[in-house]
Amino acid sequence: MKQRLRVLSILVGLLVILGSLTACSNNKQASSNGESASGIEAIKERGKIRIGVFSDKPPFGYVDENGVNQGYDVYFAKRIAKDLLGDENAVEFVLVEAASRVEYLQSGKVDIILANFTVTKDRAEVVDFALPYMKVALGVVSPDGAIITDVSQLEGKQLIVNKGTTAETYFTENYPNIELLKYDENTEAFNALKDGRGAALAHDNTLVFAWAIQNPGFTTGIESLGGLDTIAPAVQKGNTELLNWINDEIKALAKENFFHSAYEATLLPVYGDSVDPESVVVEGGEVK
Repeated sequence: MKQRLRVLSILVGLLVILGSLTACSNNKQASSNGESASGIEAIKERGKIRIGVFSDKPPFGYVDENGVNQGYDVYFAKRIAKDLLGDENAVEFVLVEAASRVEYLQSGKVDIILANFTVTKDRAEVVDFALPYMKVALGVVSPDGAIITDVSQLEGKQLIVNKGTTAETYFTENYPNIELLKYDENTEAFNALKDGRGAALAHDNTLVFAWAIQNPGFTTGIESLGGLDTIAPAVQKGNTELLNWINDEIKALAKENFFHSAYEATLLPVYGDSVDPESVVVEGGEVK
């Protein structure tokens, strides 16, 4: 009898241990899924929405002298936080580089990427893009003393690009004979141009326009290269709930011309009359 009780006690103990391990495993899985899925309820429970932005790409995403995130993308991010969570400050800005944007979404480090993310076919296979809020093409900026006005002038020279950008992809695929100097950060790339390490720099034309205005001695000699592209928010692949919310938000914001207001607040002070807002802004996700 005592032996039976001892065996029964051992079995009960084993069942308790197995139950605890299973519960622990389930809790870990639920936590992991909650972090990676970043659905609406998970964001609301957290009380913050994590949005990936640039720290060094003014006037679109940058950190000012007071350590505050600013720019066109940041302006939009705050409105998302306000409409989703009731507070424009309920956003956690996560600083990303061009090459890390996809990884940050896939690993669940951010809920949304708003870092001047150009929509491409390859990227759309690994992340889900919402409706666009901006138009862009490639531009090439170079020193005034040796302005590059045609791609053929880059042969035998070095062209500066950022890793993980459409500029890198475009020149790699279309002009493999042009040597590319690749940098992770925008600051590094533009400093390389200032130091004369390359003949020119290729990036989004919206960015090089702004940079050339703020840096006398440089000119955007090639204002538009390749086809017209769009920039859109991106979420983790399969996060349909958040994707649909963002799409509805972009459509609703069109009623108040929100992105024109964002342009006036963040881009107009830089561009002045040199850029037509209609060549940049997209309202309601409809490219015209």
